[in-house]
Amino acid sequence: MSETSESDEVRELFVQDGVLLFSAAASFINFVKSVGTLMITEYSDGTKFIEWKPIDVTVDSDIQDQEWAVVNTVEKRIRTLSGTVPPEHKNRSKYLRISFEDIKSFRISDKSRRLTLNDGKSEPICTYLFQHGNCDHLVGCLKTLVKTVASRRDKHLFIIPDIKDPEHEKIDRSFAELNVCTDSAYAWKLWNNFQERPVVATFEAFAKITDLVYRGPEHREIDADDVKEILNRSITEYESTTTTHSQGDYEVIDVPDLPKRRDFPRGKPLNLEQWLGVQDNEGRIEDSECIKLMIFQGGIVPSLREEVWKYLLDYYPWNCTKIERQKLVSQKNDEYFSMKLQWKTMTKTQEDNFTDYKERKTQIEKDVSRTDRTIDFYAGDNNPNLQILNDILMTYVMYNFDLGYVQGMSDLLSPILHLMQSEVDAFWCFVGFMNKLSSNFDADQVGMKEQLSNLHTILAFIDPDLAAYFDSHDSGNMFFCFRWLLVWFKRELSEEDCMSFWEVLWTGFPCDNFHLLICCAILTEEKRKLMDNNFGFTEILKHINELCGQLNVEKILNDAQGIFYQIKESEQLTDVVRLLLGLPILSNNSFDNHETSPFEESIDASNGSSSSPPKCSVDNVRISPDEVTFEKSLSSNFL
Repeated sequence: MSETSESDEVRELFVQDGVLLFSAAASFINFVKSVGTLMITEYSDGTKFIEWKPIDVTVDSDIQDQEWAVVNTVEKRIRTLSGTVPPEHKNRSKYLRISFEDIKSFRISDKSRRLTLNDGKSEPICTYLFQHGNCDHLVGCLKTLVKTVASRRDKHLFIIPDIKDPEHEKIDRSFAELNVCTDSAYAWKLWNNFQERPVVATFEAFAKITDLVYRGPEHREIDADDVKEILNRSITEYESTTTTHSQGDYEVIDVPDLPKRRDFPRGKPLNLEQWLGVQDNEGRIEDSECIKLMIFQGGIVPSLREEVWKYLLDYYPWNCTKIERQKLVSQKNDEYFSMKLQWKTMTKTQEDNFTDYKERKTQIEKDVSRTDRTIDFYAGDNNPNLQILNDILMTYVMYNFDLGYVQGMSDLLSPILHLMQSEVDAFWCFVGFMNKLSSNFDADQVGMKEQLSNLHTILAFIDPDLAAYFDSHDSGNMFFCFRWLLVWFKRELSEEDCMSFWEVLWTGFPCDNFHLLICCAILTEEKRKLMDNNFGFTEILKHINELCGQLNVEKILNDAQGIFYQIKESEQLTDVVRLLLGLPILSNNSFDNHETSPFEESIDASNGSSSSPPKCSVDNVRISPDEVTFEKSLSSNFL
């Protein structure tokens, strides 16, 4: 908790909104349990800090028009493009500022949602709680700035060695003897990069040094500062965001070497025979992961959706019996009508004294009146199904007071109600869907902005040219994809295609954030049209919106799965992208050591790379009175 001059230049190396200050020293006790912005900053004198400040972000959302396409955001926390804070915003005296020099270790807990900083004394410095996502990106950034060592006794504890430690001195002496550079910080960065990308780091860095020494205009002596700058640039040009570096006759191309994209044609949808075959005598689903894999590969026949969606949306537990489901339905029925009665019996005076409730009620009425009116199920005046849609959304306001209702939710509920045609069943399935997408509707839009940022990160890895084009055409914020992500392509697809698409995403296969790979598949398909026409933000947004009704679900699912394997099998895959896709990071385990999912086993076996057979196949299910068996091979339909 240090003081700095207001005249210091500040570079923000990392920024994440929506971080709760869970605990802190007495001087900042008034901010504990407050939400704020967490940053890693570097001042002009080279000192680095972890800083936290109470959140000060306002979002201007013009979404009253049903045909919204993008949300305009205005941030009070202003930064220049270079990352330098303007003079009028340099008063950081109210920040909780912790110097890197004071941090001796940090602990990650609660599924990477909680980060505790320690100074080596009895009490922690402070603890942060990451409400949206986790602290993996912050930890990844920390590891590029300081050396960290995982504790042998506690895998969640990371120690920052003292620079006077004998091991640290050994590595310093080694680099000194090589006559490469004398700055230990650069040595450690180079060492870390060698560990992750040894071939690229070695040849790029030392080829540039050779170029400097032997191809310079005067064949001059190598200068330590020049070497330091070259090595640092080689290390910081990461994740394939740079395409080409040239120096005279020497050129380094730093684009990820992605394998050839494979095809994954869609299989046959899960049918009634297969569904009944995976249930035991009491009605339990014996292998839920296998069922999810079947759905991911081929979807569900329409006549079976009403039942299977209740499992995918966590209304029914996978392991519950038929009798337990009957009891659950009765319990959920009572719970629903109890909540519905709460708002139905509210007096006008109560409504007038409950501003948030009144505003949400007005917004629901407005949205329901224009939701999917071209579909027969909701068409016409005084349609009773519109009233049911309204009642479910109003009851959800009572179910989730904090979130309430936000425009776009009616789009998510509409297909569910149309399919279920039961008010109670539709409500609880909608609750399950909202549990998956609730961060999309945060008032400060932190969840949406984080997804858009993650989309840019993945796109920059698989297609740096396209990502760079967006950056240079005022579109690096990826806001033109806002509608895609907010309601999971509901506005772009027909109702049938939307149902097929959603049920695939609900399976969780083949990785985390698969919907972002869907976006990448579409954007790379449209790349030439966007770039050849030199579209700016307005034209890009218009072009993306005009894709409505033109997307081929089977093709984009095939392309997205192909992109996933391109990324997964790339030798230059970075930990940042690994984290976004839920893949093991290099610092923990290799791919060979992690537990393989049924999806991985099926695909690996189909390519002849697994000695053990896959757990299930869509086509090859044989039914017997008491059991079901799966042929231990993946149908060639999916290859």
